[in-house]
Order: sequence, then structure tokens, then C-alpha cells
Amino acid sequence: MAAKLRKGDKVIVLAGKDKGLSGEIKSVDPKAGKAIVEGVNISIRHAKQSQSSEGGRTPKAMPIQLSNLSLVDANGKATRVGFRMDGENKVRFAKTTGDAL
Repeated sequence: MAAKLRKGDKVIVLAGKDKGLSGEIKSVDPKAGKAIVEGVNISIRHAKQSQSSEGGRTPKAMPIQLSNLSLVDANGKATRVGFRMDGENKVRFAKTTGDAL
């Protein structure tokens, strides 16, 4: 099955503690069904000090379930993704506007 959400897509969070926030997908793990979105689902990670790096608390974006994400269309609204044939090519399109992605 083709991927509805890909790296670089602008998405909005539909459910969870970060509901309503939007960001860009940095990476996708299709096997686990999760994606890392910039600025969403931030967690604090503690690093021990070493000779090469300073220790402390660093914010890190954690993976979020793909079902809790929706693509943002040209109008800035959440949209579902469909597929259609454009000549010989299979392209994704926004269901709300019909625009190819």
C-alpha cells in the first residue's frame, strides 16, 4: 500500500496531548506506523556528562502514531489523502481541495 504521509509533509495532530499543533514530518517508520514531527510530542531526555559533550536536559521529538496525524491542505485545514492516476503516474491528492500533492 502506498504511503499517505511522507517525510517533508506538513501535518496537524488530531488527538493526544498535542492536539491542534502542526509541524513538518522529519521521519516516518511505516513498519511501526509512527512518525517524528518537528515541534510535536516533545520529551525531555537527560544526558550524562562526558569528555566530549556537556550533560543536561535536552528536548527531543518522540514518535507519534500516524493515525493521529492529518495532512494540511493549501487552505491550512486537515484533509484526507487520496490516490489517482495522472497519466502514467500515481499521485496523492487532497480530498478537500482536489489538488495534487
